[in-house]
Amino acid sequence: MAVLLDGNTRLIVQGLTGREGTFHAKAAQACGTTVVGGVTPGKGGTTHEGWPIFNSMHDAVKATGANATVIFVPPPFAADAIMEAADAAVALAVCITEGIPVVDMLKVMTFLEGKATRLIGPNCPGIISPGKGKAGIIPHNIVREGRIGIVSKSGTLTYEAIHQLSRVGMGQTTCIGIGGDPLIGTTHIDALKLFADDPDTDAVILIGEIGGSAEQDAAAWITHNFKKPVVGFIAGQTAPPGRRMGHAGAIIAGGQGTAAEKMEALAKAGVHVVKSPADMGTKMREALGK
Repeated sequence: MAVLLDGNTRLIVQGLTGREGTFHAKAAQACGTTVVGGVTPGKGGTTHEGWPIFNSMHDAVKATGANATVIFVPPPFAADAIMEAADAAVALAVCITEGIPVVDMLKVMTFLEGKATRLIGPNCPGIISPGKGKAGIIPHNIVREGRIGIVSKSGTLTYEAIHQLSRVGMGQTTCIGIGGDPLIGTTHIDALKLFADDPDTDAVILIGEIGGSAEQDAAAWITHNFKKPVVGFIAGQTAPPGRRMGHAGAIIAGGQGTAAEKMEALAKAGVHVVKSPADMGTKMREALGK
């Protein structure tokens, strides 16, 4: 069973007519995703690469029965695109856009309260379920079907986790890149809940990074709620305090949110913590007793 994506997913691409939207819509379709159209305001009624284009998400959902969207919209307009998707009541919205102002995301998070839409991202690589489909930019040719879930703040390290699993002959159920911004729609805990309920996911790789307390929160939740093996890695182990490293949320402030703190919390929760991403695959085999 896939998490979030399956054979019933009907995907809209907001920003389909742009270069990135076009490229990744084709890639999604190539790996089995049912892409049903795109949204570009002002271009409704036209077609692009054979797909119908709509002026709004409401129009797109009404015409195509879309239940998911992936967003390739420039930062000044991306927050509105997310809220438009939620207003159209799609079940899943994946926002790839990087650089959305925090003040805009505050509005988004308030708007999403009580809505049926699950947001992945922003500033993320999206999600992929091997053999079933994807919404985002994770290359479908690097994944393989299997029984390991991945949840990661880092796009690059998501790819590395996939590679490390492949090296030891293990595949994935679903890979979820949740993004590294301060405000994101789906957290580590949210993803772990999905994997906990998925009978086809035997174990999970959890990748975090410095800054904030999301990983400590996940460790506390794992302690009381998650029974499947977890392999964990925290990026930014050598980062100096006060300097942002990569993602907007990756900053150690006031001595809080260090890699050491996060690794200790995860280890106390029973997570198999590795110091190098190169060890994620072999540690997973050990955790599963293989």
